[in-house]
Amino acid sequence: MLRTILLLSFLTSLSSYSQPNTDVYLFDLNTDNGKFVLTNMKNISNNEGYDNQPSFLDNNTILYAGTRNGQTDIVKYSINYDSKIFINLTEGSEYSPLKIPNQKAISAIRLEKDGTQKLHKYNLRNGESEVLIDDIIIGYHVWYNKGILVSSVLEENGLSLYITNFNTKENYTVEANIGRSLHKIPNTNLISYISKENDSLWEIKSLNIYNGKTNLITSTLPNSEDMCWLSPSTILMGKGNKLYKLKLHKNKDWIEVASLKDFEITNITRLAISPDGTKLALVGVGGKAVLTDSNKKLEPKLENITWISGTWHGEAFGGITEEIWSKPSGGSMMASFKLIKDGKVAFYEIEIIREIENSLVLQLKHFNNDLKGWETKDETIDFPLKEITSNKVVFEGMIFKKISDNEMNVYVDIEQNGKTETIKFNYKKNK
Repeated sequence: MLRTILLLSFLTSLSSYSQPNTDVYLFDLNTDNGKFVLTNMKNISNNEGYDNQPSFLDNNTILYAGTRNGQTDIVKYSINYDSKIFINLTEGSEYSPLKIPNQKAISAIRLEKDGTQKLHKYNLRNGESEVLIDDIIIGYHVWYNKGILVSSVLEENGLSLYITNFNTKENYTVEANIGRSLHKIPNTNLISYISKENDSLWEIKSLNIYNGKTNLITSTLPNSEDMCWLSPSTILMGKGNKLYKLKLHKNKDWIEVASLKDFEITNITRLAISPDGTKLALVGVGGKAVLTDSNKKLEPKLENITWISGTWHGEAFGGITEEIWSKPSGGSMMASFKLIKDGKVAFYEIEIIREIENSLVLQLKHFNNDLKGWETKDETIDFPLKEITSNKVVFEGMIFKKISDNEMNVYVDIEQNGKTETIKFNYKKNK
């Protein structure tokens, strides 16, 4: 009975994550010669609702749990291109995304609508998922290597520290009553975790994966449990609107190294450092308003034009048009187009946008209403990509412009009698 109550309480806390308006902030970090300087603050989530749990996929990419359509899904943010995409589409909500070592995949905890909670693996290329662990209820986790996982597991008395060995398919209990913050200590074979055995004094401890031994490292800031490692001997924690650092074997107490008051950020929780140590991501509340640069060029990848997908209707050439675009899969997007005039189909088009040589190309073929082709067997009409921004995809001879989530304009250059005329198609999306 107690386990059931705790489970319901834990699941309720996860599902309520969509309520707090938290955001993920990114800073440039300079720690040269013992300094701690934060610059170039950027609200990378900039979204109403719960955006949390950042981790670095690499030096230029951040993963986090972000709110979309009333649920929480996995977001991949590109630092270089200042762009974000959702990499998965499931009926459940995803939390705590982490890169799986030596794989082109990530792990995340999926909370289904019926309350089922399991650790899943997500393919970074196509978003497809599979269950990794379903015999224990994992709340938080960290990878030691691709074969060993350390996690906080829900049990009758709260969260317990577990080691999962994927080779032997066994789970090992280490310690009861721990926190959510789990980290691999840089350049060691140790994992750090927060011990809450003493309710009035939380402690940071280390776990040796190979012999199961644990050791005390230091005490946390009072009532704080979110941290990250700046180096094998330096820990960073946040509290309120301030950041604190502790250098082991040198500092007796936590030292304030930065205040985020000027950035209007408070209630600091999750912290993550880039692999090269030059970026800091953190979660907080508030923050100065950030304006999105709609002219900033994005990476030439299908993931940055997924807003085109859907069923669109409009009017052109004195008739009714319909254009249906698929979501990206297999390195391409595909569309069908038809023009209905005087109650009959005038012609069809088959279109694709595919990845080629680190860019994109749009190709199409025309067909009569009896599917007899206009172009020869191997001939296509090609539109090479020129640029992508947050609300526009520009091909040579065709432009897609986003007006809103449910409206776009498509501009097509059509040559007739030696002259080029640009035809505008205004489309509304079926909801």
